[in-house]
Amino acid sequence: MMDLEGEGVIPRSPIKKKESWKTVLSLAYQSLGVVYGDLSTSPLYVYKSAFAEDIHHSDTNEEIFGVLSFVFWTLTLMPLLKYVFIVLRADDNGEGGTFALYSLLCRHARVYSLPNCQVADQDLSEYKKDGMASNNTSLLGSSLKSTLEKHKILQRLLLVLALIGTCMVIGDGVLTPAISVFSAVSGLELSMSKEQHRYVEVPAACAILIFLFALQHYGTHRVGFLFAPVVITWLLCISVIGVYNIFHWNPHVYKALSPYYMYKFLKKTQKGGWMSLGGILLCITGSEAMFADLGHFSQLSIKIAFTFFVYPSLILAYMGQAAYLSRHHILETNYHIGFYVSVPEKIRWPVLVIAIFAAVVGSQAIITGTFSIIKQCSALGCFPRVKIIHTSSKIHGQIYIPEINWTLMLLCLAVTVGFQDTKRMGNASGLAVITVMLVTTCLMSLVIVLCWHKSVLLAILFIFFFGSIEALYFSASLIKFLEGAWVPIALALIFSAIMYVWHYGTLKKYEFDVQNKVSINWLLALGPTLGIVRVRGIGLIHTELVSGIPAIFSHFVTNLPAFHQVVVFLCIKSVPVPHVSPEERFLVGRVGPKEYRLYRCIARYGYRDIHKDDLEFEKDLICSIAELIRSESPECSILSIDSENDEKMTVIGTSSSNLGVRMHEDGDEDLSEIVSISDVKVPKSPERLRKRVRFVVPESPRIEDEAKEELRELMEAREAGMAFILGHSYVRAKKGSSLMKKIVINLGYDFLRRNSRGPNYALNIPHASTLEVGMVYLV
Repeated sequence: MMDLEGEGVIPRSPIKKKESWKTVLSLAYQSLGVVYGDLSTSPLYVYKSAFAEDIHHSDTNEEIFGVLSFVFWTLTLMPLLKYVFIVLRADDNGEGGTFALYSLLCRHARVYSLPNCQVADQDLSEYKKDGMASNNTSLLGSSLKSTLEKHKILQRLLLVLALIGTCMVIGDGVLTPAISVFSAVSGLELSMSKEQHRYVEVPAACAILIFLFALQHYGTHRVGFLFAPVVITWLLCISVIGVYNIFHWNPHVYKALSPYYMYKFLKKTQKGGWMSLGGILLCITGSEAMFADLGHFSQLSIKIAFTFFVYPSLILAYMGQAAYLSRHHILETNYHIGFYVSVPEKIRWPVLVIAIFAAVVGSQAIITGTFSIIKQCSALGCFPRVKIIHTSSKIHGQIYIPEINWTLMLLCLAVTVGFQDTKRMGNASGLAVITVMLVTTCLMSLVIVLCWHKSVLLAILFIFFFGSIEALYFSASLIKFLEGAWVPIALALIFSAIMYVWHYGTLKKYEFDVQNKVSINWLLALGPTLGIVRVRGIGLIHTELVSGIPAIFSHFVTNLPAFHQVVVFLCIKSVPVPHVSPEERFLVGRVGPKEYRLYRCIARYGYRDIHKDDLEFEKDLICSIAELIRSESPECSILSIDSENDEKMTVIGTSSSNLGVRMHEDGDEDLSEIVSISDVKVPKSPERLRKRVRFVVPESPRIEDEAKEELRELMEAREAGMAFILGHSYVRAKKGSSLMKKIVINLGYDFLRRNSRGPNYALNIPHASTLEVGMVYLV
């Protein structure tokens, strides 16, 4: 479960207790900078948002104590009880987040959002690694599972629910940097006049935001080691100030932690108090990050960091602010009830600087999280292909997506300039936060029944208890639709439409491919030469099909005078697990008889996996085919499975993960590690200089002459070069389709396809020559 990226490989097997605790504490320390930056900066704006207009601070202190009581119990019930003790246990092989829950449900209830899933995918080691025994499912649980599997409309609703949660996370990526940086900079208000402040606050916030987004291209690995110390310094700072304010102004403020003060608060303020809940809920902004960033750390490390450091620090900070405000009812400044008025004047400037750094760290975490979730959506076929840049060669998972980065920056600046106050930003951010939590609660209730095989009654209690609290906050946020809450709704609608249109178009395109694939009898009728001249080289034909012959191949054979001597139908697909081990990366098989030299290679990746670089992937691809040829010897034993159309597929790992065939090209390093087999060499060609290729095979068992000849042909083809054949699709709705379908396919999907990255960007395959052929898809 521990999978710290960039800190070396942490073994998953049991280790010594002393080493284990050292590792856990190290992870807990690092999680403070990545997970809790957003949550730790919430004291900057919670009280100010709660007292914006709905309620007023009176001499009785019932309002301020009521808000403190709500903050305390909200922090206790939501992040501590719900996330730390329950939701964190619903990890998907160590990964967390909305899509992790959706992936769990897809596997356990056989609900697939990906069209080209295979039975062979269920044999992956991570597919059912959670160890949940399905035979313990209750009668109601089995009924729920079968209902979900039978009704497509319920599966679509589940997908839409996951997409809404995902889109709200993206919306949070727009709103969190805006409100965090703006609130941190707002401390300047106490040191200048209102007229001056108006011309300084917004430009300063915008400058910091532009700087923040401009730095994304360089990655965070160079300054990432500073994140944890910044957040720790900030939390220590606000907790010490909180303790000072408690003892200096009102030592009896602890009494406000009683739930009775919530009752008194609502009784006195009534509708105003209910509406102020939209500001109070901002105290749990960033709680979802504990679950979403689970893949970088471990359950125990995140629990320790929150329970023993973050949670006490935040409670002390909120208590300290309440203690100060309980003795200051008439404030001379226009700042009213904000964070900085409770900071002693002598240390206000240092605290302001620390707050800005903490806001930047918190914003950085949510921006990086947005990149990660966009990548997951794209991998699962729910977002157009985008350019993904890995900003660190050492730290796995640090990515940068240019299109998303600049889009987020423009939206973030628009929110900052458009609103110019924390009230409307808070209304917008609050709705996004609580919607994500509601989606998590709904998905968790299904996980309890379908994945954990617990009682349906337990799931109902879970959704009733936490859902009721979240519904109360949701209603208080939604009522402020015209006062800023419309922003996350608008963003969610836009991104949801993009995701659903792309997913629908991709699904229809795949269905067209399946319906129009060529039969194997047509191939057999052509003979080994396919009726054309076979020239040296390898032709890679990209296809989404995992079985059968794509229609694009028949198009080539009937229209081109010559084709490559080795043809590979390559399918690079994602599976509903976070990671696929290198040992299970490829499914390789033949298409037709041996003499046709037609192969199918399916490269499988999890939604959190990173595709290898060009050269490495090409080597693995060729070696997987060579290993297939070697493994067909009667003396070899290797895992094979029967696919559709009687195609026998073999599970083969990457060249670095198995002890089978390896490939060596002249110029490669580490020659001392390679033992050449003399009878599988290709002689040097005297005609021209070119890269010489050798396969290194195990000494035992012996390779048959027929296999040697096939390996020799494969090496010759590899030396001659590879060509990448890509079908350029034009998807159109059929005649007689509904108006809505024509709009979605002809306008929406076509626009997204033309403005997204093509497969040749996403596949990371080097190709000296690329041949694109246009095809019209009538779906």
